[in-house]
Amino acid sequence: MSRHDVVIVGARCAGAATAMLLARRGLKVLAIDRGTYGADTLSTHAMMRGGVLQLSRWGLLPRVIAAGTPAVRRTSFHYGAEEITIALKPGDGVDALYAPRRTVLDALLVDAACEAGAEVRYGETVIGLLREGERVAGVATLDAEGRPRAIHADLVIGADGIGSAVAREAEAAVLRQARHATATVFGYWAGLEIDGYHWHYVPGASVGAIPTNDGLHCVFAAVPPERYRAAFRAAPASGLRAALQAVAPALAARVEQGRQSSGISAFAGRRGFFRQASGPGWALVGDAGYFKDPLTAHGITDALRDAELLADAVARGTPRALQDYAAERDALSVPLFETTDAIAAFDWDLPRLQSLHKALNAAMKQEVAAMLARATHLEEAA
Repeated sequence: MSRHDVVIVGARCAGAATAMLLARRGLKVLAIDRGTYGADTLSTHAMMRGGVLQLSRWGLLPRVIAAGTPAVRRTSFHYGAEEITIALKPGDGVDALYAPRRTVLDALLVDAACEAGAEVRYGETVIGLLREGERVAGVATLDAEGRPRAIHADLVIGADGIGSAVAREAEAAVLRQARHATATVFGYWAGLEIDGYHWHYVPGASVGAIPTNDGLHCVFAAVPPERYRAAFRAAPASGLRAALQAVAPALAARVEQGRQSSGISAFAGRRGFFRQASGPGWALVGDAGYFKDPLTAHGITDALRDAELLADAVARGTPRALQDYAAERDALSVPLFETTDAIAAFDWDLPRLQSLHKALNAAMKQEVAAMLARATHLEEAA
């Protein structure tokens, strides 16, 4: 039996970042994860400006760069045969975007959490929550050898993804749910020699290429679930190649000339949601609390943004602070969530899609402005 100020269930980007920030504030933090250090996971990899901004502010962006993560300074949107390329405007300490493999990003965040004084344990599985009356007071776990543990904490944070055990055991209410979901298949290729992010769209499908570590590109196709079931589920590799050829023949040709360096992974899709952000003795962060369709590649940025919102609320230490965390999370997320859901519907024509992307860009600018204002406030208060 042990006791901590905070125990965090999940030590990937949301959980590890929250652990780091709380440990930097002097709290006794334990993060547990049922997986292993540096393990891979399904991910789009792509970080938007807000995510890069957070890593820069926390002093971690040099580690991302040192890991060989390529800088992305241009994004190309392909609407059928029309290409619109947007160069990143340097500003606010961000002069490039990055899409690190999760083996890189999650590990460096865990390292930073440990350097700040947090403890991280792997191979530990939550089997229930401890309670004192109506209040959550810790977690019951099985360690890597199957031995039971009781970990007491003033606060339990669920950072354990869309199927969060903490959310389930705490009976966190679902406050809002998306209407649509997309299925995604992806793999990694070397030798594509493509600069920047590339997103390709035709009615009913999207494909793209995202540069990541080790000279690789993550190549993906996203389609409605019914098309996935009909043409991808039984043979995801051939489905991916067929989608590339139909949506982006030039990209398909590069992929055929490149070297495939992995198998094909698939995500069958799940409708997004907002869960109740906190309750007596517990809180949620990352996909455990708020998840939207990965088609707009904003999940990592969300996780890093909300890690700081939650860490600030925990440091304030009042019920009102956690209410403020929920309100700010939702205010920044709802415009992104609703626009993403509209894109995931795949019922648009290309002019309509362009207008949705403009709305998405406006929401991301609002998000960055809020993050910069918060950073200024924290610096003035320090």
